[in-house]
Amino acid sequence: MTDPITLTPIGVIHTPYDEGFAPHQPVERDEGESTLVLDPDLAPALSDLEGFRYIYVISLLDKQAGPPRHRVKPPWAKGREVGLFASRSPARPNPIGLSVVRLLKIDGNVVTTSLVDVHDGTPLLDIKPYIRGLDSKHDADTGWIADIEDGDHALEHARGIPHDHDHHHGHGHDH
Repeated sequence: MTDPITLTPIGVIHTPYDEGFAPHQPVERDEGESTLVLDPDLAPALSDLEGFRYIYVISLLDKQAGPPRHRVKPPWAKGREVGLFASRSPARPNPIGLSVVRLLKIDGNVVTTSLVDVHDGTPLLDIKPYIRGLDSKHDADTGWIADIEDGDHALEHARGIPHDHDHHHGHGHDH
């Protein structure tokens, strides 16, 4: 293995999620905002970012990771156990969070976004623009999720999409 790497946070992420809970993915139905408060010296680095609708937020999951595990059971995956690297679990050797969120506004060194799926006070490591054509792969699939019973429905739970259980038939209907 290589020597340890030291990263310096560029700011802090503020969310409504306290130490006890943070969702597993950005939750589409939740109303509210997060703020990314960058070091004031980095404000010029935010130039031209406002032209993008979505951004990647890269964070250090210092409050929710727990010890790394090689196999995990995603909470929405109906008991299925998978390898850590086939999951989005925060219990990783390097607990780095990756979230795609809506960019709402930039004011100096403060970036306001849709809700980021991390605890309040999480260290911010980086921001990158989400670029259509580069970041959206038309032939992407759902991997092992396709193997679990009613995988489309499970994904709706993972993404926090409101849906009607009474009329769901497991055929990928939009809700």
